Amino acid sequence: MPREDFDQELQALQSSLLNMSVMVDRAVGKAVEALTNRDLELAQQMIAEDKLINESERDIVERCLVLIATQQPMASDLRIILSIFSIASELERMADHAEGIAKLALLLGDQPLLKPLIDIPKMAKQGRHLLKEQMQAFLDHDADRSRELSAQDDVVDDLYAQIYHELLGIMVKAPDTVQRATYLLWVAHNLERISDRTTNIGEHVVFLTTGRVEDLNPTTGR
Repeated sequence: MPREDFDQELQALQSSLLNMSVMVDRAVGKAVEALTNRDLELAQQMIAEDKLINESERDIVERCLVLIATQQPMASDLRIILSIFSIASELERMADHAEGIAKLALLLGDQPLLKPLIDIPKMAKQGRHLLKEQMQAFLDHDADRSRELSAQDDVVDDLYAQIYHELLGIMVKAPDTVQRATYLLWVAHNLERISDRTTNIGEHVVFLTTGRVEDLNPTTGR
């Protein structure tokens, strides 16, 4: 493959990755909207659309493997390909978390919520913001920006801790609410994991730019 064609394929891969990130962003938005508005039809639609994100990841991964196998890329090009490969995996897992929220919306059905959904939409908004900004950092090859964004994950962690303690208090006072409270806890947990994965994306951006593997949030589970 001539160098010009190789560069074009790299650009096409990055465009596909960006499109996949937009799909994931929309999936998170739809899942939380379905929960907030008790829109079961929207939740089912979002679950059905998850297969499109899975297909997108498979396509990107296969194209990355073909480039590695057939072109023997140099170190800098290889870092780009590996970063695309890894970020696609992170995005697919984020979509799985969003699908989990939609499934919880279906489980809750039309049952009354235990508390107004204020902090959960805040978590989703911050996670979506971090995703968009980390993808821009990827396009810009901006490791410093990725490090800054990773520090902002603490906002989501704090909201999760607040929701956890509030729902735990509700369950202690009213044991009959345990199931509904647990569903909301799982929703918050999924959002917390979505935010954590934006930090993982940041680590791939750092690797792409510097060639070094850095742990941008050593207290976060994978």
